[in-house]
Amino acid sequence: MKKVGIVMGSDSDLPIVQKAIDTLKSFDVPYEAHIFSAHRTPLESAEFASAAQDNGFGVIIAAAGMAAHLAGAIAANTTLPVIGIPCKSNTLDGIDALLSTVQMPSGIPVATVAVNGGVNAALLSIEMLAIGEPELAKKLKEKRTADMKAVLKKDEEIAAKL
Repeated sequence: MKKVGIVMGSDSDLPIVQKAIDTLKSFDVPYEAHIFSAHRTPLESAEFASAAQDNGFGVIIAAAGMAAHLAGAIAANTTLPVIGIPCKSNTLDGIDALLSTVQMPSGIPVATVAVNGGVNAALLSIEMLAIGEPELAKKLKEKRTADMKAVLKKDEEIAAKL
């Protein structure tokens, strides 16, 4: 199975990235996590992205806040799918990171999840890998069924209560 590469702009993004890691672990999806900055370590982030496919990665998640150019910088250096997680900052509540991540120029796509959307970034990467991994696709269907049952159970509980 291909690995998921996870790149965060700084260690302050780890609480969001940890949610992605936990989700990947729950599906037994291999991953590597790194800290690279689009601005402070541009050569290292470009080298990671350029070599990612040869190093066994199938998709890359990039998490960054504020001027969140990391996902775009990664995407510019690979043809692998890149999923951006805009991380909330104290300044503009994550809107700056969201816009920086989602507003990519034509030709360099970045799939973008919600601000602080670590779980959905992991699930989207799992969906991408599951295209060629039937066992992983089965695990995704099982999770969806379990999630549906949990909601229906809560519906029954609230109906009985009200």
